[in-house]
Amino acid sequence: MMPYLLSGGAGILVGLIYALLGVRSPAPPTIALIGLLGMLVGEQVVPVVKRLVAGEPVLAFIQTDCARHVLGPHAGAETPPAAKEDKA
Repeated sequence: MMPYLLSGGAGILVGLIYALLGVRSPAPPTIALIGLLGMLVGEQVVPVVKRLVAGEPVLAFIQTDCARHVLGPHAGAETPPAAKEDKA
């Protein structure tokens, strides 16, 4: 969760600087970002359908692999993967 908060905070800070300088942000319009989110979610449809057809568990796959792919590697993890490897 912390990387998302830091990213959001950095974005707000840069937005404030842009506003003070009187320039427009080079960020893509919201519609483009929604399209990118749709692409990420759409990529997960095929693996989910394959698991459904094969009779494999789907809910756990969505909560782990799909969430990690769409939201980033730390989504839903209490301990980041790198930290788990260091403890082993």
